[in-house]
Amino acid sequence: MDLNPPLPYLVIEGPIGAGKTTLARRLAADLGARLLLEKPEDNPFLPRFYRDPVNGALPAQLGFLLQRAGQVESFQQPDLFDQRWVADFLFDKDRLFAELTLTPADLALYESVYRRLAWDVPAPDAVIYLTGPVDTLLERIARRGRDYEAGIERRYLEDLSAVYARYFGSYSAAPVIEVDVSQMDLVAEPAHYAELLAALRQPRGYLRLPRADLL
Repeated sequence: MDLNPPLPYLVIEGPIGAGKTTLARRLAADLGARLLLEKPEDNPFLPRFYRDPVNGALPAQLGFLLQRAGQVESFQQPDLFDQRWVADFLFDKDRLFAELTLTPADLALYESVYRRLAWDVPAPDAVIYLTGPVDTLLERIARRGRDYEAGIERRYLEDLSAVYARYFGSYSAAPVIEVDVSQMDLVAEPAHYAELLAALRQPRGYLRLPRADLL
């Protein structure tokens, strides 16, 4: 399968439970692209954060920041321009979580590290922003049964969803395709997936799926 334009760097984003990794794997396979996946299971501080958000937030955020900085070093390699990439995270996402979870003093420390690591991170060619009601996200989180996610609270997901909405409401670095995962099943419904692919063939501005005129 091909896209025109080719979109060499495609990112899938959205709150916890939206289905980012599943979609990234499918798109990478269909497009013949390389995968760049965040690895929450490799962050030793994440379970501590979910148990004790106040004391566990800073090490968890710095752990993710350093992990993602190491991953995007892939884009400094010459073959970036010879291959396609599909990522299930936007580098800036970690800052969104930091703003939500850190105290002002901890955020200042985090920001100083972030600025040193983020200055040459490339912008994606398009972003697929997965969103949906908190009930849908909670159901998906429970279904996949990760022990360290068992303590995620509704309020946290509500706040996180609001942060994402504000961020993408003013995002201008790349075209954004917003997909309501409570209305579109990109895995089980071929027609829904085909609609997403059609949008990716003409990425421009900000597009919401399903389109209002199709409802």
